[in-house]
Amino acid sequence: MIKKLIVSVLIFSISVFAADAELDIVKNSTNLPKVEIGVSPNTMKKSLTTKIKKMIEKDLEVSGHFDVLKSNESVDYNSMPNILTLSNRGTDLFLNINTQVSGFGGISIMVKLFDINTRQLVFNRSFTTSLEDRYPFLAHRISIAINKHLKAPSIEWMDKFVLFSQYKEARKADIIIADYTLTFQKAVIRGGLNIFPKWADKNKQEEFYYTTYDKGIPTLVKTNLYTRKREVIMKSEGMIVASDISEDGKKVLITASPEYQPDIYLYDTRNKSKIRLTTYKGIDVGARFVENDSKIVFVSDRLSYPNIFAKKLGSRGVERLVYHGKNNSSATTFKDYIVYTSRDKGNEFGDFAFNLYLMSTKSDYLKRLTASGSNQFPKFSPDGESIIFLKTVKDRSSIGIIRLNHDKSYLFPLENGKIQSIDW
Repeated sequence: MIKKLIVSVLIFSISVFAADAELDIVKNSTNLPKVEIGVSPNTMKKSLTTKIKKMIEKDLEVSGHFDVLKSNESVDYNSMPNILTLSNRGTDLFLNINTQVSGFGGISIMVKLFDINTRQLVFNRSFTTSLEDRYPFLAHRISIAINKHLKAPSIEWMDKFVLFSQYKEARKADIIIADYTLTFQKAVIRGGLNIFPKWADKNKQEEFYYTTYDKGIPTLVKTNLYTRKREVIMKSEGMIVASDISEDGKKVLITASPEYQPDIYLYDTRNKSKIRLTTYKGIDVGARFVENDSKIVFVSDRLSYPNIFAKKLGSRGVERLVYHGKNNSSATTFKDYIVYTSRDKGNEFGDFAFNLYLMSTKSDYLKRLTASGSNQFPKFSPDGESIIFLKTVKDRSSIGIIRLNHDKSYLFPLENGKIQSIDW
């Protein structure tokens, strides 16, 4: 019954990426299934299990597919929940969680999902990890499995690493991998100034590019997350940044400034060759592929202030894309869609904010996605249905997640340091 309820709620949703390039934001449905999550009273590692419960609650809320009810229900793992009590509260689903410690030092999380309307156990699985500090990913995998079992649109992106550079002090920044809530964090590159990380293979997430300083010279490096194999790609006296990777992973868009002013280069990973794509005597940075890798969009000061431009690969012409704002300093792309930053007047006192806007290269559609603060470095999720970005309010950094299909956003604060740049 719950599967049918979710499908009926979502079947009328218009895809964000409709065929005619008209974009509609799907509003929250009032008929989402109500779910409660309980912890078995006999569970081992009660504190850890409670953290996992809270993480699953947040995952299901962020998914946009469930109405999560806060619950203190405690039900023996081998027993049925009180169907009448839950039904009287309007609950549709009840998830019971139990934890066991394995002999090799890992943990197993066992979950049972009950459909209160049919009074049936509909899902029964266990999930294991050998590393307790990675429990956020364990929680994300449970949420993904429940969501998939109920045939709701995929939330696989929750199991992906977030990659970011975190300032420690002057001229020192580490590269960190984390889950999307920043609960799990691990430094993978330490020592010196390491900035602008970019996944080289966004699906596997095994290799990434980043910029470091080798004897004072900005150097673009590619490294393997697991083997730590390191390859120097390019060096440039002024700046060098890998900004985007083609769908097949064989080409990289690089901003470099060997001749003082930054330009866009196309680097071929197979033959290690590079082609200069822009020759403007000013600033061209932050290129991204768009329209099936046939074009690029980038930031340029051709109008004497940062704005978003496009260029078809193989052609000389450049076109202006954004006619809004006087400081549009970064952009991200997915298929024919662009999310860019724009400086807006924040209030009647003249304060300014950097907001995110969503547009299409195939239509005149434009929608503001944020309303306050400094919102920078947007990145589409691999499925294009979510945006991750960096939000700064009163000098404090947070990771923001915008769920485009549900017109909702969530913030996850960084406890220490500042985020320099981020990738997903």
